[in-house]
Amino acid sequence: MIMDLFQIGALGSIFIFYLAYFIKQVMLRRKGISTNRLAKGDKKAKTFYIELCLIIVTYLTAAIQLCSIIFQRYLVIMINSSYIRALGIFIAFSGVVFFIMALIVMRDSWRAGIDNTQTTKLISSGVYKLSRNPAFVGFDLLYIGIALSFSNIFNVIISLIAVITLHLQILEEEKYLPTVFGDEYERYKRSTNRYFMF
Repeated sequence: MIMDLFQIGALGSIFIFYLAYFIKQVMLRRKGISTNRLAKGDKKAKTFYIELCLIIVTYLTAAIQLCSIIFQRYLVIMINSSYIRALGIFIAFSGVVFFIMALIVMRDSWRAGIDNTQTTKLISSGVYKLSRNPAFVGFDLLYIGIALSFSNIFNVIISLIAVITLHLQILEEEKYLPTVFGDEYERYKRSTNRYFMF
């Protein structure tokens, strides 16, 4: 099976994205920091279930993305424009860049999920001046980009569900962060948008 440029670009973006994620996890684990706090610890039921859904949706999205890329010839692509598909790859790689920038700026403060057992610093520099949630923006751009490039019904639907679930997680974190950082977070929230323009 010979892969086309869209497949190579999409697989490359996914590989780099998740490689960065796991390298960051390993680096922090070596410092004794547990980064994956999704659906762990003492949390409100709503927060727990949103994080549990996020775990399931994230793995399911990755699996459907890979199947969409590898088995594209067997799936009906809704948007079969080369320009739109190329734009999708560009958006996906933009997500990779944004995500890696977020990981670098967060240093030892990066966590996946709400964690009330560890103390972190509020990060508001670098890419966090552009968005309060650049790591989530990275996920969103990756999902949207792959959905544009491989726009079968399964990939589009799971990508939409993933973006919505990430948004629900952001809303939970926005309720939690003022309890940890107080006025510092409220000032940051007023000066920096949740995403980019909003």
